[in-house]
Amino acid sequence: MKNNLLLYLTILSLFSFNNYAQKTKAVSNETQKKDNYTYIDPVKTYERVSEKGYKSPDMLKKMGNAYFFNEELDKAAKCYGELCEMTTDLEPEYYYRYSISLKAIGENEKASENLKKFNQLSGNQTK
Repeated sequence: MKNNLLLYLTILSLFSFNNYAQKTKAVSNETQKKDNYTYIDPVKTYERVSEKGYKSPDMLKKMGNAYFFNEELDKAAKCYGELCEMTTDLEPEYYYRYSISLKAIGENEKASENLKKFNQLSGNQTK
């Protein structure tokens, strides 16, 4: 009898713990921030600064990366193209990303040229 009572109390307590557990949020924090206007989109800020005429290699890298990783490859190709025109002292990964972006928009010749630059700078390491 005592064992049955202990078993019933254990099962009852497990169900009651489940009822008091935290509920999962249906809305992510990022969405809440956007809804509360506390989220600032850095890409839009970079675009506004770029339209005013200020362009630096660091800003173009950040813009290109943001577009690249958000799969907006046409805009990424534009940023990486301006970056390659502005400076030749770039890490190999930017030539690789530029070639991927160019290939996505159909500029295969430029893409293969930049892939060759990537291979030269990276020592023929494969990605």
